[in-house]
Amino acid sequence: MADDESLTNAENEPPVVARLVVEIRSDGSRTIARGAMEDAVTGEKVAIEARGTSPLSLALGLAKSMTRGRAFAKSAVRALLPRPRKK
Repeated sequence: MADDESLTNAENEPPVVARLVVEIRSDGSRTIARGAMEDAVTGEKVAIEARGTSPLSLALGLAKSMTRGRAFAKSAVRALLPRPRKK
């Protein structure tokens, strides 16, 4: 696993706008994902959680949980908007 330093200083990549850390637990019949998101610009953090009985249901639950977080929504919008070009 890469360390934080190598992830944040990757060459030829845009700057980090958000961080997502997720822990996934499973016993074979159910799966729980818990974690946190952080807006790298404002430092705002939100908790996320999802439960599912299949990988698809877990992914959908996680996506729903992530879009409820204000920090993620703001970072995602900023990341999708075109940035002004430097002259």
